[in-house]
Order: sequence, then C-alpha cells, then structure tokens
Amino acid sequence: MNELKLIKLICSYNNYIKYRDLVDTKSLKETIKELYYITISLFELLDKVQKDINIDELQGFFYAKYPDAAKEAYAALFEQLAVVDVSEDVGHEILAAMARNKVALQLSEKAYSYTQGFASLEELRSLSVALLDGPELQEDTQEYVTTDLESLLSDVVTTHGLRWRLNCLNKSLGSLRQGDFGFIFARPETGKTTFLASEIAYMLDQTDKQIILFNNEEQGKKVMLRIYQAYFGVELQTLIANASSYKKEFQLRVGEKFRLVDDASISRATVERVLTQSTGVGLILADQLDKVKGFDADRDDLRYGAIYQWARELAKTYSPFIGVSQADGTAEGQRWLTMQHVANAKTSKQAEADFILGIGKTHDPNAENIRFLNISKNKLSGDQDSLPDLRHGRFDVLIKPQVARYQDIITYE
Repeated sequence: MNELKLIKLICSYNNYIKYRDLVDTKSLKETIKELYYITISLFELLDKVQKDINIDELQGFFYAKYPDAAKEAYAALFEQLAVVDVSEDVGHEILAAMARNKVALQLSEKAYSYTQGFASLEELRSLSVALLDGPELQEDTQEYVTTDLESLLSDVVTTHGLRWRLNCLNKSLGSLRQGDFGFIFARPETGKTTFLASEIAYMLDQTDKQIILFNNEEQGKKVMLRIYQAYFGVELQTLIANASSYKKEFQLRVGEKFRLVDDASISRATVERVLTQSTGVGLILADQLDKVKGFDADRDDLRYGAIYQWARELAKTYSPFIGVSQADGTAEGQRWLTMQHVANAKTSKQAEADFILGIGKTHDPNAENIRFLNISKNKLSGDQDSLPDLRHGRFDVLIKPQVARYQDIITYE
C-alpha cells in the first residue's frame, strides 16, 4: 500500500521537512481514516522531537494520543509499517502519483464546473496538459511575504477592499480584505439575517467575484427575497408589484455574482467543494457557522474552535469570511454585547477571529428599531479614513426590516 510506504518514508525528519506539504491529508481522511490518524500523529510527533523516529515510537505516541482507538485495526497497520521497506526514489514516485491523482480530481471538478458554465475551456485544457505531462514536485514551494513597503501599504491599507454599508463600520473596522475573518453574534430575532442582507447587497456592486452565503438557518428562499429587498431598498409589496422588472435588473447587475447555498446540514465538504468550483470568490458568509458539520472533538468548545480555525484558513485561501453565531441567554435585552456573551465558547471562537461584532437589542418599545453594535475585537488594519478612536466603538444604528437594511444614525465625515 503506497500510503504505508509514504508514512515509513516520512519517519525520517529530513524527508518530513521536504515532503510534508505534498501529503494530501484531506484525501487520506476521506479514503482511509485509520491511516489519516496515524499520519497526523506522525506529523505531530516529528514537530515535537525534530529527529528521525521509528515505528515503535510512533505507535506509542499514537496510543497515548488515542487511547480508545480500535486496537486490532491499528495493530495490523503498525505491523505492516514495521516491515515496509521503501527507498527515497520509490517515495518520490509515490508522491508524484499522488500529485497526478490530485490534478485528475481538479480536472474532474473543473469539468463539472464547465458544464454548469462556471469554468472556461482554457482552464480544462491547462489541467489536461498538466495531467498528461505529469505535475512537477517542488520541494521548496514556500511563499514569502514581500518586503516592498509600497506594495504592503497598498494591499493592507490604501487600497480599499469591501466597504460596509454602515459607515460606522468603515470608520471602525475598515475594509474587508482576503485573509480577514470575523463573526457577528446576537440573540434570536435581533436582525442577523437583515444585517447580512444589507451588507451583502451593498458589497455586490463592489466586486466582480462571487459572494457566497452558506445558509443552514432561515429558509433559503426567504433569505433570497431579503437580498432582493436590500439590493433595491424596497418593501416586499413593491417587489411583488414589479417582479419582472426587478428580476431583470437583478440578473443584469448581479448575474452569477451572488450564490446562496441553502442546506440544513451544510458540511465542511460542501463548503470546500463549492469554493473549489467557484470561478472566483469575493466574500464567504456562513449563517450559522457553528452548525457546519464535519468536525469532531471531545468537547463542544474544541469542536467550535476547530470550525473557526477552518474558517480562518478559508479566509486566507479565498476571500474575507464573515460567520454568524448566537449570543447566550445573558445577552437577552442587553445593548452592548461583549465576547463573554458569545454562546457555547468563551475563548475558542474568539481566539480565531480578527473582528467580533455584537448586535444588541433592548426590550424598550421606544427603541424597537434601534440596534446597538459593539466592536469587542478588532485586529483589522482599517482604511485611511478609519478612526483610531472608533476601533472598539459602540454605535446606535437603525434597522429597517421592511427593506432589509441597516442605516447609520450618526453621519461621519
């Protein structure tokens, strides 16, 4: 079995350093889960000791890490590993074969995207050529951050990313750029979906890439209607009376730029497949992020931490990512929600986010359409017009549910 040979090869620390990034653990997890857990244990042990290890050492470390693992299945695999003999040349051939399989899978996914109108013939041709020629194994594929100051300033500060409809957020958080991950949270029926619709509709005209909303909360068709309302700033009765003209205008101006994935059981695999097949991602949103399936852990807080770490990784790979979470019961009727009001986790979610935005709502009937925004965490770089004094600002804003928009109360220069 090639995977066993690969594990044996990487027991050498030098080979681990050379080939670590070429091992497709994701594919391994989907095909041979037992070998996946042995492999990630191997990686963890090598990171810890930073020297060559033998199979006995790996086995001992594995059982200490997974004491409840099925002994019979894993014992058989460790016995096979003990007798496997592999040269570096053979290992290199195995990695090349894995690389070809990866390109073949990419070609298959791109071919499907082509049939749906989301990929070009040139993209198919390029992958076909790469598969026929054989992908090259690059031992040093590490990319380094530029030291060009002008380029850094342009990418991080001076060039706008996605700006917010609410100008108070532009003054506080600034633009959303690739790599930025944060989440909003609030109590039920506070206006989280309206907030998303308001900002999505405003950002759609700022990008040529796709804005993709993964929805496992409210009914998807209702959410899409909210997007229509927010985009045009009209009430539902106006949409009904002029459905044909609004549909035509939306398709003309938005087209395929907005994608709503509606599934009560959205999984990690679903999200990754959709993003891989996209022609270009401008913004990712998940409502609710906590409910994305495909993550296992001994405790809920660790599982949520894994979900939010994964979301951060997607932000770095594709585009900004906004998650939606719930506030716990202590936030009921409160104006200013802090990180301590986030449901189900007090540190694991918060640690992964670049920004955290709480939306508060009181029971005061005179403030029915007022929402209270609190920036409880902000590690974003902001824009040139962002105000340092507002980095962790608190803002009263107006919610207009009849047109699915939020609106500033204070005007900022």
